[in-house]
Amino acid sequence: MALHGEDHRWHDLDIRHHPRIRVVQGGSERAHSVRNALAALAVEAADHDWVLVHDVARPCVRVADIERLLATVANSAVGGILATPVSDTLKEVSGDEIQTTRDRSSLWAALTPQMFRFALLRDALDSALAAGAVPTDEAMAVERAGHRPLVVAGSRDNIKITLPEDIAIAEAILRWQEADTDTEESTP
Repeated sequence: MALHGEDHRWHDLDIRHHPRIRVVQGGSERAHSVRNALAALAVEAADHDWVLVHDVARPCVRVADIERLLATVANSAVGGILATPVSDTLKEVSGDEIQTTRDRSSLWAALTPQMFRFALLRDALDSALAAGAVPTDEAMAVERAGHRPLVVAGSRDNIKITLPEDIAIAEAILRWQEADTDTEESTP
């Protein structure tokens, strides 16, 4: 797990002692943090091993979505990501003026986790960063390297916490998911 150097909350969590969790120094951007985590895995990961990258800002990911990603991407030479089709109308804006409306029919919003072969992801990130291109997700680096990752439909409730109000939304989603799981488990 890549952790910001000034994170003060991690040390208060019981999970920090889990034997399968190792902490590495986070970077200035997501790509740098992922690259640091991959470097820490290099001593034990084979080039063909799968790695999943998950953004801690997405606490509402469903286990079923992760399982679907694993199953769908398992035989891929490249890898893939969870994503959802875009449902909002998208506008390109310059200043405060709309320049055009984008056709959303082929647009998907990228989610995490994203799953790629260890060496492919490492090399794609290294190449992008060496060229001064800082990818905003792992798929972008892999695409830049000439590959076409798979898209696996994820749940729309796998939101990213970016703004303060997103915390309240995530709390509501997690309560709803827990109630939904309780209902599923009690149904014969």
